[in-house]
Amino acid sequence: MKKIVVYSTTYCGYCRSAKHLLEELELPYTEIDVTNDDQKRQWLYDVTGHRTVPQIFIDERPIGGYTELHELVKSGYFKK
Repeated sequence: MKKIVVYSTTYCGYCRSAKHLLEELELPYTEIDVTNDDQKRQWLYDVTGHRTVPQIFIDERPIGGYTELHELVKSGYFKK
């Protein structure tokens, strides 16, 4: 089983969409809310080069946001 972590904020529509997609596929994930955590947001930027959320990590590797997650699903990545 792949370890999925979703860094999100409470007001992000793409975050909600990413979590909904994972739930629909019955893929367990850990959510880390960075809404008011400037330090964690800076860490995300340092690691990914992006200031946007969601930032999704699979097995501790950043894969991007909702769009990249959706592409992985379409490619069959999670069926392997």
